[in-house]
Amino acid sequence: MHFTSERRLDDGVLEREFTLGEIPGTLWTPESVAPAPLILMAHNNGLPKAEPRLVARARLSAAYGHAVATIDAAGCGDRPRSAAAEQARAELRRAMRAGEPVDEIFESLVGPLVENAVPEWRLALDALLALPEIGGPVGYAGWTALGIRMAVVEPRIAAAGFFAGGYVPRAQREEARQVAIPLLFLLQWDDEGNPRQRALDLFDAFGSKAKTLHANLGGHTGTPWFEREDGDRFFGRHLK
Repeated sequence: MHFTSERRLDDGVLEREFTLGEIPGTLWTPESVAPAPLILMAHNNGLPKAEPRLVARARLSAAYGHAVATIDAAGCGDRPRSAAAEQARAELRRAMRAGEPVDEIFESLVGPLVENAVPEWRLALDALLALPEIGGPVGYAGWTALGIRMAVVEPRIAAAGFFAGGYVPRAQREEARQVAIPLLFLLQWDDEGNPRQRALDLFDAFGSKAKTLHANLGGHTGTPWFEREDGDRFFGRHLK
């Protein structure tokens, strides 16, 4: 891991950009806590690590006392995208505008993204936990499809917060039954891009004994700010 930039923010947080081979990432660490528990924070569907909503959540969590890291995994952010993925994205947008079924298109896009992203996130986790300012345990927040796979294959993840989406690949819907860690599941009741009932069915499928569903009115990007604060309290309870 090679740090390429560093700046101290007004809220007592140190923000550093890093590279890990071809993987670019950002790490936020609180100055007041060392070693700090770690949260892996992932955006969905190929969006960049610099996406403003992700950065805002990361800074809030770091100010709360957690180290937070995100990366642009394969096919995300400014990293090269395959022609097949770009074609699937275009077809997905067209089908959604036309009100056509999108399940198979979604599978062809998101399934490979998850498969390619997991090894890079695990590699980043290895490097992050080697830093003296970061300790365990580890939480995961964000993209549901990736988070399900990470919770199944990565025993170091102790709790997860998922932003509920009805469109999760079939493989991850099946894997949800194997997820046993504490979960906080956020659902936007009027999410225009994710069927509500599918999200509720996915919540029901999780094998966790400690799982909580928070539902709020509004569309996909309308998650209330207080949910971010509740998320930090959730991780504060479980990352000890």
